[in-house]
Amino acid sequence: MNRKLLFLCAGLFAGHAAFSQLHFGVKGGVNLSKIDGRSFKEEFNTGYHLGGFVEIGLGKKFALQPEVLFNQYNTRTDTSFRQVYSNVINDASSGNVKLNYLSIPILLNYNVGKAFAIQAGPQVGVLMNKDENVLQNGQAAFKNGDFSMVGGAQIALGKLRLNGRYIVGLNNINDVTETSKWKNQAIQLSLGLAL
Repeated sequence: MNRKLLFLCAGLFAGHAAFSQLHFGVKGGVNLSKIDGRSFKEEFNTGYHLGGFVEIGLGKKFALQPEVLFNQYNTRTDTSFRQVYSNVINDASSGNVKLNYLSIPILLNYNVGKAFAIQAGPQVGVLMNKDENVLQNGQAAFKNGDFSMVGGAQIALGKLRLNGRYIVGLNNINDVTETSKWKNQAIQLSLGLAL
């Protein structure tokens, strides 16, 4: 009987300790993005992101931080885009490209002190909608999925979370031809609030 009571108390204590290291939150901020690839401008363009996060404490030094974000990536094609893809490009295309992703980063936080953490991990993105004005036939110029690596830092000031990250696309998102590789890149700055 005493043994069962001891295990019950230990289980309740462990559950309480685990729950105290669990934080939900909301976040939003700015994306500076571009597509690294032939015929895209080498400039970062402004977009935004909104979503939520969960911080799951894994001891004193580590935490797991999965997120669900709406990411808007904006980029521009350069003048050679029409020449390179002349057989498929829409003449009415303005050169501006807007890609909206549902992104799920899963980050490992390494806490350096009480308020500062280094973050790294993978991110999966599902293309929700895209500019249909890029190609003549109205077909998709961009693949539906994006796989990226994320690296950055987070500062926690009470319930506030300040993030700075760099996101590098690992897969080719070009759905026009396999000869040219297009990969997303983004700088992400955000402000979050742990609830």
